[in-house]
Parts: sequence; structure tokens; C-alpha cells
Amino acid sequence: MKLHDQLPARFLTHNVRYATDALFPGEREWSVRAPRIISELRCNTAYCGESLICLQEVLHGQLLDLLNGLNNDVKGEWHYIGAGRDDGREAGEYCPILYRPSVWALQSCETTWLSETPDKPSKGWDAASFRILTLARFQHRASKRKLVTMNTHLDDQGVKSRSEAVKMILSKIYRESHQGSLPLVLAGDFNSQEDDDAYKTLVHGQSPMKDVQGLAAGKSSYVYGHHETYTGFTKDDESMRIDFLFLNQKSYPWLVRGYGVLENRFDDNIYSSDHCAVFADVLI
Repeated sequence: MKLHDQLPARFLTHNVRYATDALFPGEREWSVRAPRIISELRCNTAYCGESLICLQEVLHGQLLDLLNGLNNDVKGEWHYIGAGRDDGREAGEYCPILYRPSVWALQSCETTWLSETPDKPSKGWDAASFRILTLARFQHRASKRKLVTMNTHLDDQGVKSRSEAVKMILSKIYRESHQGSLPLVLAGDFNSQEDDDAYKTLVHGQSPMKDVQGLAAGKSSYVYGHHETYTGFTKDDESMRIDFLFLNQKSYPWLVRGYGVLENRFDDNIYSSDHCAVFADVLI
């Protein structure tokens, strides 16, 4: 692939924490956190039109707030795909994918419930909550290059649920691979650390997926920010790395040019979320 043919893109994933009145110690209301999330998303995607944003734990009202904020300067600049997990429409948490329709043409999309009944709202195995996968197939308007994007949030309680969900996601990835050598990115909060079975299944064996952090780690200047991605809302909460970006590196020649875990608290000591955003800069 020639250098001038390569398409620069930025992927960003963030669990923004659902809006609730039952606040954890150190947590602030969504009305306080929302402007900080909007600023984060705006500042980290402003100068790359090809940016794609994958979010988790987003309720419908929160999604509207974020879109209104992002579209404040240019009406309709950002659109979203996704559905509420409780009814397939607007109820419950979304795993939305935000994109600029002037840059990416949406070819098709789907929502899958990570359960034994994937075509309808349902819990899978030992999961405590409904869990979904949002999938979008895009075509870049200028270059006509295609891209498959997936976004998910695995269960925080069910070990079997996480393991089976990853197998379902991999089956989707294999299906997309049959359409040709297309670039594919998988983003989300996996509630799994690197020594957990769900993570291992995603990156080992016959899986074509690779953790972007590992792909960037060969050059120290390509890695920025924190290691852990979950912080909680106080300094006493246990931090861990459970939010990831994966690329189908084994089946498509991705070039990674940056990876980072952003800050979620600044000198005002207000946490924008109990998770940090994770981003990757790539050449497609």
C-alpha cells in the first residue's frame, strides 16, 4: 500500500457512566459531567474528520446531550447508530457509534444481543444485564475505502456471559472477513483484564484481532497517558485496564501511529466518568 493511499483515522472509545441519581462517593451528576465529556470528544476529534467515537453506558437522554454538544457549531456534523439494549429502540443503555456522515457513508448496521436469543432483547447465560453489540459498515466517501466498526459492553458479573459473548463477537468478525480483506475495529468496555479468559480468547489462537496497545508499544513515542482505563470516582477505588481497542491485524495491514489513555479528572477534581477514554491513531 502506497503512503499517499493510506487513510488516517482516529478511533476513540469511552464508557461515560450512565446518568443516575444514586451517586457513588465522588461521583457528580450528569449535568456536571456532560460538558466535560463533550469537550473531551470535541477536542480529541476536531482535526481528524475520519474520527469514529464508540461509547458505552449511554442512556437516550445522554446521547441527545452529547450530540447537541458536538453539533453546536455545525448542525448535523455528527450522527449516531445504535439502540437501547432494553427494547431495541430507546430504552436502556446504548453502545452507540458516532460518525460524521459527510465523511463516512453508512452502508448498514445492526444490533445483536449477546445471548442465546441474539435477535431480541435478552440476557445471556449468567449475565446480570442485557448486553449488546453494535455493528456498522461504513464506506469512506472520498476514497471509497470500507470499514467495519463494532462496539460492545460486556457483563460485569457473568464470567460465562463474557466468555460466550466474545465467541459470538468473533463469529461476527469471521463473517465479516468472508466479505474480503476489510479493516475492522472492535471497541468497548470488556469488563475483562488481560489475564481473563474473554480477553485471551479475543487475541489468542485463531483470532485475527490484536490489542492496539500492543501494536503501538514497539515505539514508546506512540503510547501516551495512563495504563489503567477504569478508575472509579475516588482515589481509593481499584484501577484496572478493561477498556480496549482491537484491530484485525492478522487479516488487514493496519498501521498504528498512536495509542493513548486520556485523563478523566483535572485540577477541579471532578471525574467526567469512572472510566478513561482510550484512543488510537491509525492508517487504513
